Amino acid sequence: MIRMTQVVHRRELEPGIHLLELDRPDRLNAMTENLVDQLHEQLGLLAADDSCRVVILTGRGRGFCAGLDLKGYAPGQDGRLPGSSPQDRMRLIKRIASLVTELRALPQPVIAAINGAAAGGGLALAVASDVRLAGASARFADGFVRIGLSGCEIGVSWLLPRLIGASRAFELMLTGRLIDAAEADRIGLVSRVVPDDSLIDAALGVAREITGNSPFGVRLTKQVMWHQLETGSLGAGIAMEAGTQATASLTADAGEAMTAFLEGRQPRFTDS
Repeated sequence: MIRMTQVVHRRELEPGIHLLELDRPDRLNAMTENLVDQLHEQLGLLAADDSCRVVILTGRGRGFCAGLDLKGYAPGQDGRLPGSSPQDRMRLIKRIASLVTELRALPQPVIAAINGAAAGGGLALAVASDVRLAGASARFADGFVRIGLSGCEIGVSWLLPRLIGASRAFELMLTGRLIDAAEADRIGLVSRVVPDDSLIDAALGVAREITGNSPFGVRLTKQVMWHQLETGSLGAGIAMEAGTQATASLTADAGEAMTAFLEGRQPRFTDS
């Protein structure tokens, strides 16, 4: 069996903080079947790794992820894309889209450190992350509509309106236009913009703040925040909060946090 080139790398930057890096810089980290499979594999390993507290997702080189790699998919004389059957295309789309739900379900918060292009599937990875920081070179586009497809793909039509509002999301998805980091910051798509050479350091700063909190509290916060996007009423949302908060208040870490506050020291969390 021929081993495929490793194009998704994971390493621990600091205790509890892991960097997940897409590594096809010559193609702006555009998605191939190999990259998608390796990303699924790494996310599965991270989900089972209790020592990992935060994940930083980024791309090597000049791009975060430029979407699906279209090289070799030129239309034939009939104007249609060659190769796969409709069934194969459906499987491919579902396989890529399941990255979004996998990122959402990951116990650890994901910080997207967005360098260069985040387009199509790359935009989906960004909006499925929990925190987004942009380098000054970052560019964003939901460009599906510009290649003859629907702009609604890979969960973006559900996620983007919830992040920036329906009006702005409609405009970006119907036009497919490219926006720069400054506009992404202005409309609330990213938390802030930093110089490109400071991007990973900025993400590390956020990750350190997160790891300063109790592991159980962080996991619950991510879980409840995502669930609240689908909760149908304020009452249901408050009931969910009450149940999870009551559980969290009974952990040893909650008691340790209160004791540390009263004693004027940093808490020593044990995830218990």
